[in-house]
Order: sequence, then structure tokens, then C-alpha cells
Amino acid sequence: MKNKKYEAVIFDLDGTLLNTLEDLLDSVNYAMSVLEMPVRSYEEVRHFVGNGIRRLLELSVPEGDKNPQFEQALTLFKKYYGEHCNDKTDLYPGIIDLLKRLKEEGFQMAIVSNKYFEGVEALKEQYFKEYLDVAIGEREGIRKKPAPDTVLTALGELGISRERAVYVGDSEVDLATAANTGMDCITVGWGFRTRKEQEMAGAKVFADRPLDIMGFLYEEE
Repeated sequence: MKNKKYEAVIFDLDGTLLNTLEDLLDSVNYAMSVLEMPVRSYEEVRHFVGNGIRRLLELSVPEGDKNPQFEQALTLFKKYYGEHCNDKTDLYPGIIDLLKRLKEEGFQMAIVSNKYFEGVEALKEQYFKEYLDVAIGEREGIRKKPAPDTVLTALGELGISRERAVYVGDSEVDLATAANTGMDCITVGWGFRTRKEQEMAGAKVFADRPLDIMGFLYEEE
């Protein structure tokens, strides 16, 4: 029987487990339209996501948080996204097969996201409660990714050391988070960044399909 290289897998959420981009785009553009600001394209929002909702709006609103209407835009976004965050969002193909396999083979799992905590908790309950209990989102008093704090919180709740866990994500934020936490990182090939963008950010280990991740979790024979 193969020896496990890791005991736990820490997942990013948006762009790794769930394709949330169109709902984020619609929510940004709802706020932009209400305040008569220029709407944003799919490609723009694809590049803007990854550092939490406030940063997404800072990049979407002209002049960012210096715009006198910025806080209003943020409030409009949050309200709309809270009501429409599941209109177009769905699991990436193959994710449930991966989570089932991980559970069957005794791996612990957690989600760590820069999405606000209530949103992460709601999505965990809807999509992942059969497979994992720990899901950490952005909240006051704890630094968001790429700081290691949220990942270390998840590891603490799992009772796993950073050396025995691997981080799985899709963006430069995830690569930096893993590095800042002192963890190995697997980069997925189906998320919000292109392979070239990921390689430029330093990605070395790639999974092109969800089940490919299993091949990195055991010691080589």
C-alpha cells in the first residue's frame, strides 16, 4: 500500500472548486449600472478576482476607493451578490468525484477563501458539507490570503501541521499563500488564470483534471 505524502488538502474556493465568475461579474456590473459607472468585461473581472470583494470593487470602480461613491458601490455589490451568488455558479466538472475519493482514502479537507465568511459558509453548506467541516472566509481580525493566517487557522482546526498538508488553488494569490505558509502547492488548470499566468507566478505542479490531484498525494514508489 502506498504511503501518504500528505494527510490533508486545503482548497481555495473560487476558481478551484466553484466557477463563480459570472455571478461575480453580474454583481459588479449591477453596482456599476446603478451608479452609472462603466460596466466591466468578463476578462477584466477574471483578472480582478482573488484578493477579496473589497479589492475586486477597488479595481472595478473608477479611481477605486478614492471614488466618493465607492462605499455605495461596495454595499450594492454585497447586497446583489448575497441574493444572486448561486444564479450561475456551479461546481467544476469532476470536483465531487475528487472529494469523494479524498474522503474514501482518509484525507482531511478544508476550504480557505478570501470571500467574506458568510458567503463561504453558505456555499460550504450547499456544496461540500458531506465532505468537509472546515471552511474559512474573510473576517475581521484575521489577515486574508496571501497572508498565511487563514490557512494556519484551518490547519489548527484540522489538527494538521503545515508539512503534512498541501494547498490547491488556481491563482498567483494561492501560490503566494502556500509559499507564505510554508506549504507545497498544486495549481489547477481549470480556474480563473491561464497556464501562462500561473507559470509566470511560479507554478510548478499542475493538475489538469480534478482527479489528477490524487497522483500528487502519495509517496513515489
